[in-house]
Parts: sequence; structure tokens; C-alpha cells
Amino acid sequence: MNVLVVDDDVVARMMLMHLVDSCGSHTIAEADDGADAWRQLEAGLRPDIVFCDLRMPHVSGLELLQRVRQDALLAKLPFVLVSAASDSATMDEAEQAGASGYIVKPFRHDDVREQFERLFPSTDTSDTSDTSDETPDAVVRRLGIDIDRLRLYLEGLARQLQAAQGDLAEGVEGALQLARLRAGCSMLGLHGAAEALDRAPPTAGLAQAQAAVARQIERAGRA
Repeated sequence: MNVLVVDDDVVARMMLMHLVDSCGSHTIAEADDGADAWRQLEAGLRPDIVFCDLRMPHVSGLELLQRVRQDALLAKLPFVLVSAASDSATMDEAEQAGASGYIVKPFRHDDVREQFERLFPSTDTSDTSDTSDETPDAVVRRLGIDIDRLRLYLEGLARQLQAAQGDLAEGVEGALQLARLRAGCSMLGLHGAAEALDRAPPTAGLAQAQAAVARQIERAGRA
């Protein structure tokens, strides 16, 4: 999953990035304030979720959230505000602005994990295995290949999933792209990942499929 962490306090930003990283296999981008985050989003960055500090110079967390909600391409982006303020007025303001969640500093691992589990209920942040997946040994027997060839196929699929996560085409082309990825997952025995790519939003399915492929590559390395 692609995560954007925004905070002008470098220590708080690094701590939050560490907590995000501990919640699963994520690619993390960072921004040192709301203006920096907006520049990255305008340049094409497409995270699956944003964790953003509320109080920042230049562009505050609330101002960044308002820009995101007013942008047709970003309007549905899960956006979690982070702040030391725990008063009801501030939290109500965040909710009215369209925040997907709110974490009060000092934040804890469980606070961050709860946001992932609530916003992406189909994605297990601790274990990406699926009981319907085939073992690497079963796949090599079915395809008539050796384990080294399987690893090459898995690594190629991982690159395709990463490319789609960063730039999934629109409309029919995007649907065909997902169909090819589903076929690749099924061929390589990752049936749970193939099913995940059928579910919405596609970014969550792509993240789950990426995690499943990474896990299978690790298994193949031990085979």
C-alpha cells in the first residue's frame, strides 16, 4: 500500500512513518508540510491513504484536506488527520471537512493500525497469506517449471503490480490491465490475490496482491 505521511516536525514525521511501516508492507512517501504534499499530489503522486498533521505552516492539514476533497481525482482519498488537539470543536471541524479519521498525539502503534483496519477492512495488515493459495512446490509441478523460473515469474508480476499501483489506466484500459494481473496471479497460484483484484477500491486490491506476491517470493526462496 502506498502511504503519504505529512508533518512539518521531522521527529514526529519519522515516528509516524515508523508506525506505518510496522503495520504492514507499505511504500511510504513523505512531505514536510501541506504545500509540499500538494505539490507531490499535483505532480501525480497517488497514495492509498494520507496521514497528515493538522497544524502546519504554509498549508495546514485542514487546508490540504479541503484541496484534496475539491479535486475530482483525489476526492475519495482516505485522509487521516493527526494532531495534539483532542477537543471536540477541532475534531468536529476535521469531520466536517471530510477527514476519514483522526489520531491524537502522542500516537501509538494501535492507533495507526486501527485506521488501516477500519478504512481497508479487506486488507489484513499482519498476514497477507490466503488459504486458497498454492504452495510454490505445487505451482512448479503444475506449470512444469523449476523454482528459479517461478521466482522470475513472480518478480515480473511484482513489477507489473507496482506499475499499476502507481499508474492504473482509466476506463476500459484499466479494466483490461486488472484482468491481466488477475490472470497472472491465478496462473502463479495466488488465488486470494486474484480475488482481491476484483474488489473495490482497486488500490486496496493491488496492495493486497503485492503483499501476496512478496510473500510467495519469500516462500519460493526457501523452497
